[in-house]
Amino acid sequence: MPLRFAYNTNGAANHRLDDALSLIADSGYDGVALTLDHHHFDPFAPDLEGRAEALASRLRGLGLGLVIETGARYLLDPRVKHEPTLLNPSPEGRARRVDFLSRCVRIAAICQAEAVSFWAGVPQPGVDPAIARGWLVEGVAQVAEAAAADGVTAALEPEPGMLVETVDDYGRLKADLAARTSAPLRLALDMGHLLVTGERDPAAAVAEFAGDLGTVAIEDMRRGVHEHLPFGQGDMDIPAVLAALDAIGFDRLVCVELSRESHRAHLAVPESLAWLKSRLPAAPGQPLDLPHKRSA
Repeated sequence: MPLRFAYNTNGAANHRLDDALSLIADSGYDGVALTLDHHHFDPFAPDLEGRAEALASRLRGLGLGLVIETGARYLLDPRVKHEPTLLNPSPEGRARRVDFLSRCVRIAAICQAEAVSFWAGVPQPGVDPAIARGWLVEGVAQVAEAAAADGVTAALEPEPGMLVETVDDYGRLKADLAARTSAPLRLALDMGHLLVTGERDPAAAVAEFAGDLGTVAIEDMRRGVHEHLPFGQGDMDIPAVLAALDAIGFDRLVCVELSRESHRAHLAVPESLAWLKSRLPAAPGQPLDLPHKRSA
C-alpha cells in the first residue's frame, strides 16, 4: 500500500478551517492532522458532538482521513503557553488538561480519526521529577482509558525539552503505565525531533519502533535545532525515512508539520506533497527541488 500523507492545520493558521481543508484536499493529500484550536474547531465551544458530526461529514466529502493534534498554544490558559499540562502542580490544572484531551478523544471517535497525538509537558520549577512522573502516569492512564473506551488510538509524542523527550522516555513511560492500566498507548513519532535530541537516526527509529507507531509527523529540521523547516532546508534524509516507512508497511497517515509556514500555506501545502512524492521509493524520474521563499 502506498504511503498516505496529511498536512497539519497548525501550518495553515491564517486560513479558516474549511478553507484549509479544501486546500489540503485539492492539493492531493489523503488526510489532515487537525490541531484543535480556538479558531480551528474549538473543543470548548458549545455543541461539541454536533460540530464533530458536521466535521466528520465534511471530511468524508473531501475524502480526507484524520489525526487529531493537541499542541495548540494558549488554548487552556491565555497567559501561559501550553499550560496547564499533565504535570501542572495544581490538581485542577491537571484535570483541565485531562478534560481537554478527553474532548479530543471524543471528537476523534465521532470523526473516526486514526489517532489522538499528545505530549507530556514540562515540569514547573521546584517540582520533584519523581512526583511529576507520578502525575504523568496518572494523567496518561486516564487519557488512554478514555481512548480505549471510544476505540481511539492514544499516541504519546516525545517532545524536546519535555519530561518525555526521547523514544526511550516513551518506552519507560509505557512500562510504568502497564502497571497502572491495561489501556494501550502508542508512539507519536516526529522525525525532526530525533534530529534535535540526537537520540536515533530517524530511519532506524522507524524500524525499531514499527510495532508502536500510532502516528508519524515529518518535516525537515537541522540537527540540534527545534525549528520545523520546509523540505530541503534541513539535515533530514527524507528519502531514507520514506523508504523505512514503506519497508514496514506503514499504512497510517504521515503528517507534514510546518507550523511556521502559515503565512505561505497556499504554496507550502501543495509544494510539500510534490516534494515528498518525488522522493518516494518507487517514484519515477528525478527529484524535484522546489524553492521556498520566506516572508514576514
